[in-house]
Amino acid sequence: MKELRIIFMGTPDFAVATLKTLVEAKYNIVGVITAPDKPAGRGQKLHESAVKQYAVAQNLSVLQPTNLKNEDFLKELKQLNANLQIVVAFRMLPKVVWQMPAYGTFNLHASLLPNYRGAAPINWAIINGETKTGVSTFFINEEIDTGDMILQETVEIKPDENAGSLHDTLMNIGSALVLKTVKLIENNSVNTVPQKDTSDIKTAYKLNRENCKINWNDSLEKIYNLIRGLSPYPAGWCTLINGNDTLDIKIYKADKEQVSHNHAVGTILSSKKELKVAVSNGYIIINEIKLPGKRSMDVKSLLNGYTFEAGARML
Repeated sequence: MKELRIIFMGTPDFAVATLKTLVEAKYNIVGVITAPDKPAGRGQKLHESAVKQYAVAQNLSVLQPTNLKNEDFLKELKQLNANLQIVVAFRMLPKVVWQMPAYGTFNLHASLLPNYRGAAPINWAIINGETKTGVSTFFINEEIDTGDMILQETVEIKPDENAGSLHDTLMNIGSALVLKTVKLIENNSVNTVPQKDTSDIKTAYKLNRENCKINWNDSLEKIYNLIRGLSPYPAGWCTLINGNDTLDIKIYKADKEQVSHNHAVGTILSSKKELKVAVSNGYIIINEIKLPGKRSMDVKSLLNGYTFEAGARML
């Protein structure tokens, strides 16, 4: 059995679950690499990453390089004398870093590779209407998310699931998969499989303002999937035209109703309790919404103090 000296690399909550699992399994974590503290909020106070907060609480050694090729950082990294590096929700590593440990550097990715390589695999699996996804561990190489596969586990995507709930499911299943992967390495029993590229591989593009915009001319299913695939973050958005108001709004939760109607696409229908938008083959029923400068709120609360005029529509 190999005696492991592990460096863990990660930044958000998704990575904390894995680090916690490794700590509780009594593995020797000789260092934690995470993002530098960043100013956040109105006061622009420095905000520590979720991984840093957990690592400090566990008295683990933390490094926060701004440049992964910096000579001082590389020297510190080498001095930790790790023989395995584990990466969960971090950034792309230069070769000089990932090839450093004797037993390699492996990554946990929240998709069934080779599908959904890239920045936002959880969101895109839902946006594209997938019924299953999963987690994969693989050894890092020169290209993003293309290294030899170690383990995978498949997860069902429920019809009404959003990115937040799927994130939490994959976070927990992923941390268990990393533990299994570490045990294989420890026991010298890893069997890797090269990823097979095909012409129909789907990509997890970085989310931006353009691909988060709701197109009301799309089908009912496509719009519904976009809204839940972007909830709770960063949220699907569109423009509301209501009388003299032109507002960019965000929609966090919605239901769908497939039915024939004669309303123009984007037409808003509202009552005291319900707000829905006409699309080509039915209605999107909005349940949670955010107006500019306001907190997100359920639609019943919105309708208590906001009036939709005749002719109001979504663009």
